[in-house]
This record gives sequence, C-alpha cells and structure tokens, in this order.
Amino acid sequence: MNKVSVIIPIFRVEAFIERCARSLMEQTLGEAEFIFVDDCSPDGSMTILERVLSDYPQRQGQVRIFHHQENRGLPAARNTGLAAATGEYIFHCDSDDYMERHALESMYQTAIRQDADIVYTDWYFDVSPALSHTAAGRSRYMHCPAYANPREALSGLLHGTMKFNVWNKLVRRSLYQSLHEVPPAGGGSKGPFPEGHSMGEDMTMILLFAKAQRIAYLPKATYHYVRQNENAFTATRRTATEGFYDDLSYNAQRIITALEGTVPAVDLACFKLNVKYPFLISTHREDYERWQQWFPEANKFIHCHRVSRRARLLEQCASRHLFLPLRLHCHLLQRLQG
Repeated sequence: MNKVSVIIPIFRVEAFIERCARSLMEQTLGEAEFIFVDDCSPDGSMTILERVLSDYPQRQGQVRIFHHQENRGLPAARNTGLAAATGEYIFHCDSDDYMERHALESMYQTAIRQDADIVYTDWYFDVSPALSHTAAGRSRYMHCPAYANPREALSGLLHGTMKFNVWNKLVRRSLYQSLHEVPPAGGGSKGPFPEGHSMGEDMTMILLFAKAQRIAYLPKATYHYVRQNENAFTATRRTATEGFYDDLSYNAQRIITALEGTVPAVDLACFKLNVKYPFLISTHREDYERWQQWFPEANKFIHCHRVSRRARLLEQCASRHLFLPLRLHCHLLQRLQG
C-alpha cells in the first residue's frame, strides 16, 4: 500500500509543470504514487510532463495519468484523482506550484508519529519574477498557527486565522471517503470536492477538519505557493460573471449547511464575514452592495471577528454604508502594489 497519494490537476500550466513534476519525482519518500489528471489542457502541458517523467524511470510504476475528455474544472480533477488514489494519506499539489524534497516524508512521518488524521505545515509564498521585477522573484515564509485539537483548528479556519488551502495539508484518505456522506447544497456532485463550482472549492478542507479526530502541526515550510498575479480577487473581479459569485455562494452555503448547529454561532458568522470580505477590496459600488446583501445576519458579530483592526474597520464602514473609506483604501492598496 502506498503511504501517500499525490493528486496533481493539470490545465494550462506549460510554463510551470516541469518545475512541479521534478519537485515531486525527487521527493525523498519512496512509497508514494503520483496521480496527474489532465483536465483537457489545450496547451503543451502534457507533452512537457511526459518528457520530464521520462527522466525518472525509477518512478515509472508510481505514476498514473488520467485524461478528462472535456474540461470539467479543478474540483472534478481533484475528485478523479481521489477516486483512483490508493495511499493511506492524500496530498494535493497544484501544478503551477512546487514542493521541498523532504515534504512528503516529513508530513507522513509526523502523521504516523502522532496518529494524525490531518497534518498541516508552514509554506512559502512565492511571487513570480514577472511581478517582483527580479530574476529570482520573491519568497516569503508563511507561518501557520498551532492548535491543540481539531475543534480549535476548525474555529481558526472559520475565523480566517488559518487558511483552508488544500496544498499544505496531508489528509488521511478515509477522511475524504467520509465526506461522501455530506449532502451537497442544492444538489450536484457527491464527491468530496464540489464539481462544477470552482470558486472556493478549497473550503472542503473545513469539512475535513470538522470530521478529524487528531491533527498535527509541522512547523516547517514544505510547499511553494506561486502567485502569478498581483491581486487575485481584483484581477478576477475585472472578468467576474454571475457564475463566479454563484460558485462562491454555493461553496459557502455547502459549508454552512454541513456545520450549522454543530459549531458555535459566532464561528459560523465569522466564516460568513470571511466569505464576503473580498468584496470590500474593490472600488466598485456593486461589490459593496453585494457585501451588504450577503449574510447580513453575520454583521452583528464584526466585533468578534478575529481579523486585523483594519479589516474590522472596513467591515464596520460597509455595515454603515460608508463607501468612501472603502474606495480610498482600495486605491491606496493599488498604489502600494504598483
């Protein structure tokens, strides 16, 4: 039995897949399988991947490649990988990112030593050379908070003091299998990840922490998350469609439906505040109005929200219809980033 199954969705990553694949093939953990899911990528990603894999004949029996006949989105690609996985633990690696050589081995050893359902780690936030204006780019070490148990960690995820990204967390496969019991909000895919609803699909990690019995924190950065654009939300906002907001709403409601009545009301309210907070990092009045329309019942918990003083101030301005400070704040951010 493989110790770890690594799932790597592939779509339009020809500029990054070589670095990602080499970082996986050179992992020090021997008993691992690598499941690449081609989500009908229209570029040369798969050609590059096959060339790179040929350099690692010793890994040939540990690599599996699946092809979607049509582009189905990131959640579907993750589900395809999960359905094929045989490892005791699951790790998701995005194909434009990469890993430290000892990443899988360090996480797996921690999981076994502490009998943990989930191991989460620190990570690197890398800014691509094109954005940092340097040949090597920039890299920042990102610390995660330490939690004593899954309940504390779940509260941290809902308040936003820990990120629910899939890519710095090793999860027992049986925990993913238990999510098939969670009914999706409004129908749809019954897989662990919400097929057809990409925006916010990482929220699935919240459901996993809600089911975990034991967790472990590895205070070591093992993963490089590579940012390709300067401001992910505002870049998306320029091309956002109603489908973008529908997907975000679907994924948020999926979490709310699953957790309602099982976690403190303040934690769930703060999760709702986190979901709509990006609408405040905008110069568009319609985003501010959307913030007011989404989960208005959560606004009375702004003073409990474990975020920065600046973020709480923005939320208070929005709740009082004070839009000018929001617009000025966003303009200032844009100037600093420029």
